[in-house]
Amino acid sequence: MTKKLLTLISLVFLASACSLYHVDSADVTTNYYPSKKSASDVVYLETVTEPHEIIGYVTVNTERRHTIEDVLDKIKREAAILGGDAITDIRTDATGEWKKLPAQKLIGNAYIRANFTAAVVVFKN
Repeated sequence: MTKKLLTLISLVFLASACSLYHVDSADVTTNYYPSKKSASDVVYLETVTEPHEIIGYVTVNTERRHTIEDVLDKIKREAAILGGDAITDIRTDATGEWKKLPAQKLIGNAYIRANFTAAVVVFKN
């Protein structure tokens, strides 16, 4: 019995340091754009000044304690798969279930998970 309890406690401690990410993307264009070779081929721009087209959106769902710097590589990797040149317009929001809880003014930012969503763009030549 003690051995089982110690094993369970050990597993809980090992699993508590894990971060779970869920990456999802959506195409919004019918044009084909080949994937980039690497996530480093995709840049982050706060504002896009060049002519461009939005080809999709990437959403990363993770614990709210993560900052944008933590999820930026995951967003870029998914944008590279979509064939994007850049990501922009990054927004963060609580997940759906947490928004439905009553007394939102009372709980404020007490949600556990957050969505980071970015627009994927390609530059027009």
